[in-house]
Amino acid sequence: MSADSAAKPVASDRQAYYDKIAPGNLAPLWESLHSLVTPEPVTPCVPVMWKYAEVRRHLMEAGELITAKEAERRVLILENPGLRGQASVTHSLYAGLQLILPGEVAPAHRHTQSALRFVVEGDGAYTAVDGEKTIMRPGDFVITPAWTWHDHGNDSDQPMVWMDGLDIPIVRLLDASFAEKWTEDRQPIGRPVGDAPMRFSHGLLPVDWKPSRKSSPVFNYPYERSREVLETLRHNQDLDPYHGLRMRYINPATGDWAMPTIGTQLQLVPKDFKTQAYQSTDATVYAVVEGSGRAGVGDQVFAVGPKDIFVVPSWYPLTIEADADMVLFSYSDRPVQEKLDLWRERRGNA
Repeated sequence: MSADSAAKPVASDRQAYYDKIAPGNLAPLWESLHSLVTPEPVTPCVPVMWKYAEVRRHLMEAGELITAKEAERRVLILENPGLRGQASVTHSLYAGLQLILPGEVAPAHRHTQSALRFVVEGDGAYTAVDGEKTIMRPGDFVITPAWTWHDHGNDSDQPMVWMDGLDIPIVRLLDASFAEKWTEDRQPIGRPVGDAPMRFSHGLLPVDWKPSRKSSPVFNYPYERSREVLETLRHNQDLDPYHGLRMRYINPATGDWAMPTIGTQLQLVPKDFKTQAYQSTDATVYAVVEGSGRAGVGDQVFAVGPKDIFVVPSWYPLTIEADADMVLFSYSDRPVQEKLDLWRERRGNA
């Protein structure tokens, strides 16, 4: 008997067995183990880049079709082409661009998903979080912690656009979503603008203060201050060959990441500097704040400039080459991976 003819009865017998156990909600692990436990990360997430000028046109058109109040949140989702229909920019995170026109209010609500806002365009709108307002300016990183009341308003004379980043896919995976709406569009304001940074951002904490949540008690990290840090450090330390100069936003009360599920960073790649290939397990969303150059993601090269957004999937090699000083904001699920002992990196070919 030939090997082929012997294999056919075996395959037939196994399939008959699989068909027999399927009604009992059983399946053979040996048929899928190779795809479940892989030697290196395998992801449907793909490299992708959004040119802000193109997305902005669509966003402004949306502003003519629906109000911020009607939409509750007037946002265009940045959907990864490899994750169609899942409202996901990476396997674990969400991204979108939100528009608030002059005089509008995005009504107050709260939810178990944690959110970040990274301001892209405009100056003078506000976010209110649990009774405190903060004024938003380009490059600012603003936190809406999980289960905090928040609304947005634009009292300026210009459109405001920011990138939303949320852990929606993580919360969805855990079946842990809750949400509520406030009774009015705006929540009551009980503390003056700047109260949180004054209490928590100057190397001091109120003596009897106890954290009520895992996110940073500071919910606005102004770009002006963060950019000054990068500019000072570029003259005081050697550049990392894989990052240039890269800093993470922290919770000043604990030294941990500013958000429990989303890690945020700010990076400077000086003019004519090219980073060496870098890989990490946390798929990362990048937003260019200033400067221009090229981002090599796997075998693709994106020409990027101010306000453009691109995605680096898990374990894809990344290089960044700057034609002018580039500042990049980024976020990923690194805090979650670190807490689960999953996070890894590879520098160069090591």
